[in-house]
Amino acid sequence: MADVAMSTTALVALGAALVTLVLVLAVLVLRRRGGRHEREAIELVSEMNWRMERTVRELSEALERAREEARRNRFLGELGNSIDLDEVLSHTLQAGGAIPGVDAALVSLQVAGEKPIVATLGLSSDEAHRQVISGPPDGQEAQAISIVYQYPPGMDAAELIHSGVAVPVRGETGPMGFLAVFSRSASHRYDEEVTRELEELAQRAGPAIANARRFREARQLADLDALTGLHNRRYFHETLAREVSRAQRYGRRLALVVFDLDDFKAINDRIGHLAGDAVLAEIAERVRDVVRTADIACRVGGDEFAVILPESSMDDADQLYHRVRGAVSSRAVAQAGRLNLSAGIAELSEDDDATTFFERADGALYRAKELGKGQLVEAGRNGQSASETA
Repeated sequence: MADVAMSTTALVALGAALVTLVLVLAVLVLRRRGGRHEREAIELVSEMNWRMERTVRELSEALERAREEARRNRFLGELGNSIDLDEVLSHTLQAGGAIPGVDAALVSLQVAGEKPIVATLGLSSDEAHRQVISGPPDGQEAQAISIVYQYPPGMDAAELIHSGVAVPVRGETGPMGFLAVFSRSASHRYDEEVTRELEELAQRAGPAIANARRFREARQLADLDALTGLHNRRYFHETLAREVSRAQRYGRRLALVVFDLDDFKAINDRIGHLAGDAVLAEIAERVRDVVRTADIACRVGGDEFAVILPESSMDDADQLYHRVRGAVSSRAVAQAGRLNLSAGIAELSEDDDATTFFERADGALYRAKELGKGQLVEAGRNGQSASETA
């Protein structure tokens, strides 16, 4: 397509040069005749000038359309080459953004029981949050939804979204969400041709998005501990390595809490392993209730748990420990009654890697277990306990 574009540009330039040469020759000939012929020459030059400009403009517009179509085809061709949902959504948005008159694009996918998955191109996070798209009030499925926003007189709306069009993105069992494009021009309105292009894009993107969603869901299930629903040991170590690398690269803080239940073996022996599993599931639920959105809670084995705290200090880890301890110990847990937990906490140091970072926090936990029940130990930079808290 690049070769075609270059050839078209060359033809436009050559055609313009030939027309110019013909005009010059015509003017010279008619001027020699003088009088009426000279006026005819001027009129002829003016008309041919106008025609040449129109031809060049039409060719330029055709060339731009060809380039945009080539971009869309490239992004469409890449849709089936990935099973990563973020990549598939990015290719879909880029293909939508290559449609003439599009300033921004959005894909919104419904997730049962959770917030929609939203990906955007050319929209701020605030704009994306406010773009709510839904079907007709009677519950019927619309083929397309046209959107027009009108702003109060005198309001500076030059950079705001003024219009848009949305079409459903369908999977194997029905609509999964919407694909929408928007314009910031107050005078622009999307026509039937754009709607058809968007429908074609949604039709081609639908299967790729569905496959990528299934892959993500399967991967998420593989990352979860079947008993507690927290992230499992493999995910913990992979994520800890990634967070340590990111924190070291950008000079960010990172903290880690490792804790387990006191005397859990005795609890298992007293109430049985099935009841013990119910206790672990209840503990995990209480942990989920008190960790922050950015924190990553995991079960790393048996009754041992860990929470990775990005962008956090030792003080943040200490506060999380006390929230977890309060959630666990404040009331009885199933048949086990009231439980205590012991913990080790650590903050990432410059010479840490993921292994030494975990070993320092885990070592602090073992030191806490030696001190008795319900203890917290902070790991020092050399791996020894820096402080002990009842």
